[in-house]
Amino acid sequence: AQQPDNNLIRCTVQALAAVLGGSQSLHVNSRDEALALPTEESAQLSLRTQQILAFESGAADVVDPLGGSYYVESLTNQLEEGAFNYLDRIKEFGGTVDAIEQGFQMREIGESAYQHRREVETGDRTIVGVNKYVTDEPPLEGLLRIYPEAARQQIQRVQRLRKERDDSQVQAALKRLTVVAQGTDNTVPAILECVESYCTLGEISQVFRDVFGEQDQMASF
Repeated sequence: AQQPDNNLIRCTVQALAAVLGGSQSLHVNSRDEALALPTEESAQLSLRTQQILAFESGAADVVDPLGGSYYVESLTNQLEEGAFNYLDRIKEFGGTVDAIEQGFQMREIGESAYQHRREVETGDRTIVGVNKYVTDEPPLEGLLRIYPEAARQQIQRVQRLRKERDDSQVQAALKRLTVVAQGTDNTVPAILECVESYCTLGEISQVFRDVFGEQDQMASF
């Protein structure tokens, strides 16, 4: 990733657009997420971006700051029309599940990614620091590194947990989760019971693998 500090500006613009568009939930990516897990500093910068938009920009002081804008309404209509067109195409496959099984969504995502990359490479889409205003600079320093010792420590903690917890309570909670997953009830309460019984994430995930199986990557091109 070239000039990752530029991502601070990109994410600020994206976050402001989301706020002006009436977003009810917002997450701002960190500048170095294209390279590694974010450092504490970069994660805090992302949080500060949201806080500045919320408490300093004034964008959140109005319910609909772009209300009445012809341009925004026109874009909204285009987006809505495109969404309904996609729904119609999915119906032609027989519904969402059938479309997934036939690889429709995967093909569309892949085609969109390919088109975006092609536009960047040809210069039709400008990415500052990537295909325009490019400079030679050293790699970003201070990236978060996860060392093997951290993995060993976590393994030891899990092993200690399994020795100290009530195994009968664990098995009972996992069994209840299995029963719920096989039915139509909400699985969240059963998952919370598993967590409170000190089931591991791997054990909880295995229940869903056993009940639902795993998705096979399908060829879509």
